[in-house]
Amino acid sequence: MTPSGRHRGEGRPPQGEGRPPQGEGRPPQAEGRPREVVRSVPRAEQDSPVSDVTGAGVPGRVVDDRIIPAGDEWSGVVPAGQVLRIVDLEGRQAVDFLCYSAGDPSERYNAADTMKFAGTIFLTTGHGLYSGLGRRLLTIVADTCGRHDTIGGCCSAESNRFRYGVEGAPNCRDNFLRALGRFGLGRKDIVANLNFFMNVPVAGDGAMAIVDGWSKPGDHVDLQAETDVLVAVSNCPQIHNPCNGGRPTPIRLVTYEPAGGGAVTRAETRASS
Repeated sequence: MTPSGRHRGEGRPPQGEGRPPQGEGRPPQAEGRPREVVRSVPRAEQDSPVSDVTGAGVPGRVVDDRIIPAGDEWSGVVPAGQVLRIVDLEGRQAVDFLCYSAGDPSERYNAADTMKFAGTIFLTTGHGLYSGLGRRLLTIVADTCGRHDTIGGCCSAESNRFRYGVEGAPNCRDNFLRALGRFGLGRKDIVANLNFFMNVPVAGDGAMAIVDGWSKPGDHVDLQAETDVLVAVSNCPQIHNPCNGGRPTPIRLVTYEPAGGGAVTRAETRASS
């Protein structure tokens, strides 16, 4: 899998919108920022114990380990049985996420069925990410945050213009187009997506809004592939609402093979959704 380098989100949110409330911003820079130097794992080192290779702390052998800069994107195939860990390095960073069957990308993440099968709009450990054919593509096998969004979708040039009156702002739809374009996919293949670490509560009267996220520096979610899965990630560049605390930051993606080469909690998680 290969990373790509693109622009990162820049600028400041308009006065009165997109900023965390006073006293509720990010931790000071000296706190929560990982100390280790993160690098892709050379092939010759991939059989080394994970703690000796990257300090990623995953329960298995690291296959790939990379930093995705603020506002950037990534795509790649996660083989069946392997686990993709998404790490929010500094906290309150939304990660827009899409997934497809690598063998036939016309089979892709279906938000409505995923929520119906889970019985909730707030996915967490044990829930599956389902395709429109009723197949699990991925299973959430670990989640230290506990709040992710299934209904807010991705930002786009058009929605930024409509909601915030801005032109040319970096956005997740354009990121998805670049990420999916490397696999021959395009605009028609972008469906309603999942947003890890983004917080969109729904009130009793149906009102919903994007508000400050729950994730702390180092929070992560682990997704185990049930089949070969094409994944597209946009490290959200949005600065005009609170989804990134007004300041997009890097994330870390670690792909690993579980210890023993088996499922992490397959029997337990299948029974929960």
